[in-house]
Amino acid sequence: MQDFDGKKAFSRYSSFSISGECDGYKLNVSGFTDGGAGDALTYHNGQKFSTFDKDQDLDSRNCARLHLGAFWYNACHSTNPNGVYRWGADGTLYAVGVSWYQWKGFDYSLKSIIMKIRPVQ
Repeated sequence: MQDFDGKKAFSRYSSFSISGECDGYKLNVSGFTDGGAGDALTYHNGQKFSTFDKDQDLDSRNCARLHLGAFWYNACHSTNPNGVYRWGADGTLYAVGVSWYQWKGFDYSLKSIIMKIRPVQ
């Protein structure tokens, strides 16, 4: 991840997998290692993937619509990597940006966020 001041941080997980369509593309993640960003993904562990037209989160509202993204929302999120691309700190719309709460909070939209997945060796 990178913010608009050029600062970088990461979070590493030793295990990451996604179930099939029949199970709602459920996220399975564990083994967090901190690289300065904190753990925002474990909150989403065990959640199905939610979109505007397929609400599979635990909140009574549709988290994808509420936070303008699509993700393995719980009720609703601590990270929103598919949120609206905004320019850093912006509190005009709550928690809709590209966020990683444990690093920059909900009202800071990151410049970049990348997920890299390696196959099991």
